[in-house]
Amino acid sequence: MDMTSELASTASGADPRVGLKAASALRSLAETLEAAQVGNARRQGWSWQDIADVLGVTKQAVHQKHASAEKKRGARDV
Repeated sequence: MDMTSELASTASGADPRVGLKAASALRSLAETLEAAQVGNARRQGWSWQDIADVLGVTKQAVHQKHASAEKKRGARDV
């Protein structure tokens, strides 16, 4: 069983402490994946609006969340 499946299975268990820890770990994994793919999209020339459309959020929301990481990497603003 891979880590994600194991966490999902654990999150649905009867012990709230274990389930909440698993939910927190899944949230962290999702945030890490989103940040990596936003960076990937920006390096490939995607606009903030393009990314926002795919994520189902506003351009402002995705920019506010991820622009500082892009500036740290020194990427150009498209």
